[in-house]
Amino acid sequence: MAPPSRTKVRIGVFIPSEVQLLDLACVDFFAMLSHDYLVPLKMLPQSLTDLAPQVTMSYIGTASTVPTTAQTKVLTTHLVSDPDVAPGKLDIIVVPGPDPFSTWSEEARGWLKAQGEREGVDVLSVCTGIFLVGESGLLTKGKTVCGPRGLQKRIREKYEGVKTVGERYRWWQDGNLWTSGGITNGNDLVVAYARQTPRLFPSPVVELVAQMADIGDRSQEYGTGQTVWGLGMAWQLLRAWFMGNGEKKAKTS
Repeated sequence: MAPPSRTKVRIGVFIPSEVQLLDLACVDFFAMLSHDYLVPLKMLPQSLTDLAPQVTMSYIGTASTVPTTAQTKVLTTHLVSDPDVAPGKLDIIVVPGPDPFSTWSEEARGWLKAQGEREGVDVLSVCTGIFLVGESGLLTKGKTVCGPRGLQKRIREKYEGVKTVGERYRWWQDGNLWTSGGITNGNDLVVAYARQTPRLFPSPVVELVAQMADIGDRSQEYGTGQTVWGLGMAWQLLRAWFMGNGEKKAKTS
């Protein structure tokens, strides 16, 4: 019996400036869902691997290399000007978090805006990727988004009429825009997206790979409220102040 026609999934990872490596790492889940990744795992039956899509990953930016926070660099496969990654050529755009105070060229912002406005294209923003999405004009009035827990006020101030739910949720979907909270919440985001997009990623493949990677089991809602989270952050800052003050006294005594 001939195998079913294989679904093709074209993913663009948009990195026009320095990127948080842990944010970027979430895209490996999509790679693990691919037929090419699963077939060499001989313990898996063909009935499952036949379901897996063909996934192609493009790393897209405005330069040939992009620095990361972990003192390494990522090689881009395409520039935003390349016709192979023009609107209509990709199914998913992943935007891992850059420095939230970065600025981006008109060309980069225009590329992302055109992708996000293209029918059939989903944009997945991880952590501070929300600011690149916003600067590209995709955070229109009435949109509901996540973003980092500690930057909810800044998001609302920068993008008028945008509602934030990142104090409560790890990820959120509003139409074709999916946004996550800080850093490793990107893992929760990509698993949730794959689970809710069976036209691209069949459920048995998604659930098996999520178990293999040991991700996707956290609730969409945080286990602690914003007040408790904020107090925890404040306590660590206070501890750091006492430790630093103690060292200064020790040096002067």
